[in-house]
Amino acid sequence: MEILTGIKAHTIRMWEKRYGLLKPQRTTTQIRTYSNNDLLLLLNVSLLYKKGIKISRIADMSNEQIYQASRSLQHSEDTDTAIEQFIVSVLQLDEQLFQKTFQELTYKSDLSVIFSEHIIPFLNRIGVMWLVGTINPAQEHFISNLIRQKIIAAIDQLPVPDSKQVKIILYLPEHEWHEISLLVYHYHLRSKGLNSIYLGQALPYDALIKAVTILEPECLVSSWLTAIEPQKIRDHFHQLETDLGPVTLIAGGYQIDQLESFLSKKIKRIRTLSDLELFISP
Repeated sequence: MEILTGIKAHTIRMWEKRYGLLKPQRTTTQIRTYSNNDLLLLLNVSLLYKKGIKISRIADMSNEQIYQASRSLQHSEDTDTAIEQFIVSVLQLDEQLFQKTFQELTYKSDLSVIFSEHIIPFLNRIGVMWLVGTINPAQEHFISNLIRQKIIAAIDQLPVPDSKQVKIILYLPEHEWHEISLLVYHYHLRSKGLNSIYLGQALPYDALIKAVTILEPECLVSSWLTAIEPQKIRDHFHQLETDLGPVTLIAGGYQIDQLESFLSKKIKRIRTLSDLELFISP
């Protein structure tokens, strides 16, 4: 719950004990378990609490009053609660809330900032929710497609770089279909005037090699989110090093983070968009 809501676990436990805000079920080994309704309630409590409303006052409200107060807050311009509002939009399949929250962010921040400070942390939380079964495929597809539309529209507004510039290929490996992080990388590079070339989802290895032969890029950038045997990831990069020689290999995503000590030190790991800029020489 701490990862999903942004509220420290000890704070949640204190609220449960002192104010009775939540009544989680317990396993036979006394581990707390929370329902989707618990998560939705706590997200709404978090929105109110971050707005400065005292927890004692929130605890005196009924659940319906908490939801109504949160909905009123969602009509105000408050970027500090954007991630929570995005999560609520996922749980309730609320496109209007997503669009409104995103639009308010665009009034105050550049798209690169929105993607790095709001969308990527939000996606990290959604990834955890997906892994623990808090959201279902319909909800994940709903939000992924909305975000994908935003990024592609933003990319489409940028000029196409001169083909004579140094080339950067972005691709997803054969098993990988989660493209939002890679699209963010593509937008960020294009916004800096760099010649990034997006080859998309589940690209067969042979096709990647042919593209490299044609384009002669300086860098390959990939993103790895879907669970896969660690050795297969290691083999993929080892084969690239063997086949391509001096091309810089850059990778990001949850699986890369988890396998940091297992992978070759030659692979540059992306944690932030700033990392991406550092690894690529214009």
